[in-house]
Amino acid sequence: MIYPDTFERKLDFHLLRERLQSLCTSELGRQEVEKMTFLTDYNLILSRLTETQEMLIVLSDTSLGFPEGTIGEVDSALARIRVDGLFLDEAELSALALSMDYACRLSLFFRGLDSQRFPLLSAIRTTTSAVEPIVGWVNALLDRYGQLRDNASAELSRIRREMKMAQGSVEKAIRSVLRQAQREGWLEQDTMPTMREGRMVLPVPPAHRRHIGGIVHDESATGKTLFVEPQEVVEANNHIRSLQSEEQRERVKILTDISRRIRPLLPDIYATNRFLGYVDFLQAKAQLGKMLGAIAPLIENRPLLNWHEARHPVLYLSFQQQNKTVVPLTVQLNDKNRILVISGPNAGGKSVCLKTVALVQYMLQCGLLVPMAESSVCGVFEHILLDIGDEQSLLDDLSTYSSHLRNMKRFLQLADGGTLFLIDEFGSGTEPLIGGAIAEAILMQLNAKEAYGIVTTHYTNLKHLAQTTEGLLNAAMLYDRGAMRPLFQLSVGQAGSSFAIEIARQIGLNEEIIAQATELVGEEHINYDHSLQDIARDKRYWAKKRDNIRQKEKHLEERIARYEEELAQIKEKRKTILLQAKEEAADLLQRSNAVIERTIREIKEHKADSAKTKQAREKVEEMKQQVSPAERPKRLRDLKDLRFLTKTAPAPQSNIANTIHQRKVSFNRTLDLRGMRADEALEALIAYMDDAIMVAAGEVTILHGTGTGALKQITRDYLSSLNRRGQRIESFHDGDPNHGGAGVTIVEI
Repeated sequence: MIYPDTFERKLDFHLLRERLQSLCTSELGRQEVEKMTFLTDYNLILSRLTETQEMLIVLSDTSLGFPEGTIGEVDSALARIRVDGLFLDEAELSALALSMDYACRLSLFFRGLDSQRFPLLSAIRTTTSAVEPIVGWVNALLDRYGQLRDNASAELSRIRREMKMAQGSVEKAIRSVLRQAQREGWLEQDTMPTMREGRMVLPVPPAHRRHIGGIVHDESATGKTLFVEPQEVVEANNHIRSLQSEEQRERVKILTDISRRIRPLLPDIYATNRFLGYVDFLQAKAQLGKMLGAIAPLIENRPLLNWHEARHPVLYLSFQQQNKTVVPLTVQLNDKNRILVISGPNAGGKSVCLKTVALVQYMLQCGLLVPMAESSVCGVFEHILLDIGDEQSLLDDLSTYSSHLRNMKRFLQLADGGTLFLIDEFGSGTEPLIGGAIAEAILMQLNAKEAYGIVTTHYTNLKHLAQTTEGLLNAAMLYDRGAMRPLFQLSVGQAGSSFAIEIARQIGLNEEIIAQATELVGEEHINYDHSLQDIARDKRYWAKKRDNIRQKEKHLEERIARYEEELAQIKEKRKTILLQAKEEAADLLQRSNAVIERTIREIKEHKADSAKTKQAREKVEEMKQQVSPAERPKRLRDLKDLRFLTKTAPAPQSNIANTIHQRKVSFNRTLDLRGMRADEALEALIAYMDDAIMVAAGEVTILHGTGTGALKQITRDYLSSLNRRGQRIESFHDGDPNHGGAGVTIVEI
């Protein structure tokens, strides 16, 4: 239970309403803003927030193409045509057609949205089939300027055709009179015809009035010009006036006819207007959410506050214009710590903290996106009770304190486990000892009712109560003792100091007075206050240390991540270069072997004939020349050992054959990658598979273990790449379940 007018004004929520209304494009949308109210139904709140969040996404994603359009203000006009015989004029018809056209396009847009991504918006639609014909009817009658077309009816077409002819004859006649008067010197050469009372006239000096016969329709303010309708055009102008009257009668007939066709559709039009107003309201809520950097947080269907970096929305908007930032608020209320007792110096931000909680929770339960971090969790309250500011009532003859007590009486009547109460400067306004005692008793009762709340206070007894009572928790607004300025940061867990002595000394109060006040209040109280200051200072110190460590850790993590990324890129480039080099070497080896084999065959066939041997030697030399000088040493080392055979000497095996034979004899059919880093494993695997393919090993086993699966993935990826490059890999698969299973890959070559 809340009291909206008082509540909203005290929290400046009315300013958010005004901002929402300014973001609406129509009066229909502004009416929806007025109807926005505090909700307690969990599902309804969730629905309002979700659809607003969906609209924010739609408006931000230009690829979705949210339709643009106009919502006309036609409610009063529609009410008028309920009476038979009354009609909509051209401007009202145009506005109605634009609205109905926009509604049709919006409905089509919502139907086309992905229901998985936008479950609520895709369901927001209206049946526009009944009102869709209105667009066609109006467009058939009105041109793009909103005027009746000449062909709106056969009679209107005839009238306007005759009118043009009559106007043409009038213009011709009056120009003839004008030229005659100019030749005679009665009128200046730059004189032009003009209109008076819908009739074409000539501006004539009074001295020449007798030279130009006709009717005087008007006179200039100075009396130096008469506006004369020449006698030659009087009859034609009369005819035009008659045609204009006919045109007006036909216009009324046409507008009355279309209004009569529209009248039965009024219920459908009103329903469509409600749809347009709600969509306008929804887009305004989304735009406000964007301006505030607000979100639709996670909501639980119970009383709860678990907010991170919440910001006061009105301050946030105001500070944006001043290039200032709002200090965010992190606050928690749950079933173990339901009531927060905030203490600290004056002007330290206690009231702002309390108002932030009240306003943001109220926003949430009105269905507005709220400015806080994504990690926040919000709850739902049945009542929000507020006691803040000067409650003095002259009409009721109540003092400020009496008004506070009356509010406390109401709080105690209404409070339960679903209540959130917010009390500023709890217990103030009367004699401190009694005021503090009454405040303590009231707070104990509210705690017994398991209500949730935030109170601000300077009273030491309330700080002690929060320190020793289950369900209550102390919190302090931090203050920089060295700089003597508030930090506007909430620190939960310890009570705050009022810094009264320090502030008094800072503003220059007499030291004798300060010393006397210290003596009067007692050393015990001063020591307690100093202890609170020391605790706050130490907490702030360690908080800064912790933040510095977190920042350094973050920078270190970012640097490590950057180095790891660069290292991965280097390894990838190295792997690419190695693979490319191996491919080129394999290709070169294949071509070289073909040349060698062909050379040996030719020598054998010609029995080491000197001429043929010379030719074969030249082919080998030509093969060497195909490789650039820089590449020859590393790429033609298979070729530098080539020897030509004589007629009588038997042909020994080449060094390549010997190497292959030696590798085949010593080849191990199992490769163990376990325990290696990824880059080491890949390098070992590449070398091993090169040997396995070269010696035609048949079947080999690669041990990579299960572990995280990284080594297995590297193995499978590389074997797949060999297949893509046409290497001789028949297949690969997991090992037998009894012999390694998924920790082993068997390769068939």
